[in-house]
Amino acid sequence: MNIEVLKSKIHRATVTEANLNYVGSITIDETLMDAANLIENEKVQVLNVNNGERIETYVIKGAKDTGVICLNGPAARKAAVGDVVVVISYASMDFEEAKRFKPTIVFPNSQNKLKQ
Repeated sequence: MNIEVLKSKIHRATVTEANLNYVGSITIDETLMDAANLIENEKVQVLNVNNGERIETYVIKGAKDTGVICLNGPAARKAAVGDVVVVISYASMDFEEAKRFKPTIVFPNSQNKLKQ
């Protein structure tokens, strides 16, 4: 039996941009992506701490070390610049493997830089 488990999480990043006139997705700083074990085009869930919105979209790689967290296209209507979001990805795996699996969780600061 396979189950869905938490794979990666960026906990409490700050939205830096909202670009309504883009095809869609969330742009994430490459440094945060690498730290959170996320890859470009990976499906993610974005949870807005400020307004309770929950959306599913996919990741676009943002410029490294810029701190960019940008909701694009229709997702831009679900968050405002300055909102705090949690970005989550899941993985499907065997039940026994899931018991041993450890997700990757990162906690950026208010400028979306990794805490030291």
